Amino acid sequence: MPRRVFVVAAGSSRFGERWEAGQAELAKEAWQDAGFRGKIDSLFVSSMASGAFTEQEHLGPLVLSAIGSGSVPSVRLEAACASGGAAVRQAFLSVRSGEHDVVAVVGLEKMTDVPPDEASRILSQASLAEDEARTGATFPALYALMARRHMHEFGTTEEQLAAVSAKNHSNACLNDKAHFRRTVSVDDVMRSPPVSDPLKVLDCSPVSDGAAAIIIAEEGVARGLSENPAEILACEQASGPLGLCARTTICGIPAAASAAKLALEKSGAKLSGIDLAEVHDCFTIAEIMALEDVGFFPRGGAAKATERGETALSGSVPVNPSGGLKAKGHPVGATGVSQFAECFLQLSGRAGKRQVKGARTALTHNVGGSGATAVIGILSGEVGRK
Repeated sequence: MPRRVFVVAAGSSRFGERWEAGQAELAKEAWQDAGFRGKIDSLFVSSMASGAFTEQEHLGPLVLSAIGSGSVPSVRLEAACASGGAAVRQAFLSVRSGEHDVVAVVGLEKMTDVPPDEASRILSQASLAEDEARTGATFPALYALMARRHMHEFGTTEEQLAAVSAKNHSNACLNDKAHFRRTVSVDDVMRSPPVSDPLKVLDCSPVSDGAAAIIIAEEGVARGLSENPAEILACEQASGPLGLCARTTICGIPAAASAAKLALEKSGAKLSGIDLAEVHDCFTIAEIMALEDVGFFPRGGAAKATERGETALSGSVPVNPSGGLKAKGHPVGATGVSQFAECFLQLSGRAGKRQVKGARTALTHNVGGSGATAVIGILSGEVGRK
């Protein structure tokens, strides 16, 4: 029988331009923030491009030494910006199968040690090199194509995109680990410089440094490690074509829709019972598409719902209470792990001023590249809550 799997601890470094810290220091900061003092059986590390950003590969043992966890198996996983979600899924499967009892996942990326143009070039390697990256199509350009098509088909407006940014910046002001802790208005977003029409600077997530950590355990062990563990009901991954040119639609991400359908089926959860979601808002249009791919809103409905405040912290479906990638920051290898960490804090009632009242069930949505990889997690805090 597959075993039940629980998150028992989670932590994060501060996200931002961390000139003073290397990868090992960021990992240690996240680990210490998690406050876990037990032993682990294995470590999964997620990072998209550590070699390109820092000239350091072989992160498994590097991070293992930084967190002081002996000589257990340690390995790095890569799935572009979905590296974190993919690493959590492998850890989940290793515990669920009975191979290990307690497993750690540490996601990290150190991105600001290279010039911005070089960072953009490195990130573009997660797109289709021959048909996209080598022709100069950066990720802002690819998501701008998605935005324009979404506007054409559903009437989505630039102001509605800006509402996503304003909402997530507001949430990030309540998160002391966030890269950007300042409010922006819809007008601020609209007036910010263009990057790739219709996307502007404040429609785009920043280049960030940071790390996040979670520790998961099987049910019997979990109850002895945490008073308020959060069960991972499902963690599903799906894939799609690497390039936009090979897809039948660019108004959404089919891999995310497929992974969400599987996760909901395997967890037995209903979307109507999801109390909050952490979704991959690398660009404002990405959050809108995520909400439609998962099924929270019909196609063309998420932008209007955002404008009405339905995805705000006090709305019917709070989305990205952490501030999301847009304002919390997007150290790409850390992002998926950070989503699970935020959901654990919310479900254990420890999210402070950004706490979603009565949160019992949460969803994570992590995407790689322009959507060729997607990982959906569903967590429940019902068991162990006081």
